[in-house]
Amino acid sequence: MTALVECVPNFSEGRDKSVIKAITNAMVSVEGVSLLDVDMGADFNRTVVTIVGPPDAVLESAINGTRVAMERIDMSTHSGEHARMGAVDVVPFIPISGTSMADCVDLSVRFAEQASEEFGLPVYLYAESARVDERIRLPDIRRGEYEGLKDKFSDPDWHPDFGPAEFKPTMGATASGARNILIAYNVNLNTNDKPSANQIAGKLRSSGVLKKDARGQKIIGPDGKPERIPGQFQSLQAAGWMYNDDIAQVSMNLLDYSLTGLHTVTEAIRNEAAIMGLKVTAGEIVGLVPLNAILNAGEFYIDDSDNTDTRGLVNAAISGLKLDVLGEFIPEERIIEWAAEVIE
Repeated sequence: MTALVECVPNFSEGRDKSVIKAITNAMVSVEGVSLLDVDMGADFNRTVVTIVGPPDAVLESAINGTRVAMERIDMSTHSGEHARMGAVDVVPFIPISGTSMADCVDLSVRFAEQASEEFGLPVYLYAESARVDERIRLPDIRRGEYEGLKDKFSDPDWHPDFGPAEFKPTMGATASGARNILIAYNVNLNTNDKPSANQIAGKLRSSGVLKKDARGQKIIGPDGKPERIPGQFQSLQAAGWMYNDDIAQVSMNLLDYSLTGLHTVTEAIRNEAAIMGLKVTAGEIVGLVPLNAILNAGEFYIDDSDNTDTRGLVNAAISGLKLDVLGEFIPEERIIEWAAEVIE
């Protein structure tokens, strides 16, 4: 199996295309690295770049992109709606195939070491790479954002894991870590009633719903926090949303598809919807998806009489998840491993 790692660096520039072009050109100059997506957001003033390739090549690519960003982005003049603390705000490494989470933790540490040495960049390790619990969650590291870095660095508890505890106005600070791939997946219903979709989401998501008393008031626990009824699944975020004015959907982030798969949540939504007299009408994957996530769904949906090779399993998943209802689902463009091969 080919060793592949995904890296999704976020750069604090979403308006100047020439800057992002220079960054991505530097990144794809590394042999074996494929550029899968570039998502520029003008309001956020932020760009999310998705690359995939062999581990060492992806690391070199991330360093190349960081080098250009250090030269072309000035955080002292930056403004945008998204929380941020640095020109290169976050650099996550994600195992795709033939690699482990430990491999990606190692890549994130090597990135932090090299970036701090070459650029003098303060780097925090987060997610699976975090060395203390307070740095596991990215929002905790970002608290105070760029404007609060000077005060953060003055606190010994918030000295960076690599690089100087020194506020550098043009670059800010960066977070790097290893995490599971996140699959953004939505399931549409034959209703325009958003509360119905939100009711289903509350039964599924890990955080569940708030406990309430007979008067409909929140029940506060001994720790002073509202008590919750956990949802059915692990590593799942979900909410009711509107696909358009006429169609409600259950909008989800699958944080670990090996624990909670595409087919698992789809069937749970079908069951909950049926109780309410509703039906699932379509599935939608936002962005790209790892092959194994699709194959797992294909194994669930495939008929014994169908072709059970890889292509047959992919086709069964597309049909079972209704991924082809809203538009054509082209596996060569939407499955990470296959998209990388096509681009190469």
